[in-house]
Amino acid sequence: MRKVERQRIIRQLLDEHDVEKQEDLVALLDHADIKVTQATISRDIKDMQLVKVPSPSGGYRYSLPAQQAMDTEKKLQRTLYDAYVSLDVQDYFIVLKALPGNGTAIATLIDQMNFDGAFGTIGGDDTVLIIAKSADDAQHLYQTLLDLLEQ
Repeated sequence: MRKVERQRIIRQLLDEHDVEKQEDLVALLDHADIKVTQATISRDIKDMQLVKVPSPSGGYRYSLPAQQAMDTEKKLQRTLYDAYVSLDVQDYFIVLKALPGNGTAIATLIDQMNFDGAFGTIGGDDTVLIIAKSADDAQHLYQTLLDLLEQ
């Protein structure tokens, strides 16, 4: 598994679970049939700049730095502002048209935002296909992207 995909899954696991130790993360990944060593997780934690924050249940848990999430949203907003051409939704699919050379960057930023209803994205040179988990999720993502454009 590629590092980018593994780190995307780690971000998702951190959203869903209180991960207190590196060993907990290794176990969660193992449960998802992703085999990694503690050393790999240690490198990912450093690379992703994860921080320990107080856990609601007491103790501490790993989390993405707050600034990183804000930076990603600002980057997406700025990129959309600079490159947006059109946006359309049908069933589970959202198609975003952008100026040439921007599709892949926008798709990557959308992936990094970890939108709840997003199943996945495909980024081409000037087009991004966002696949939602449901038609309702597609409508919600569509509106979220429109809201980012209006800010």
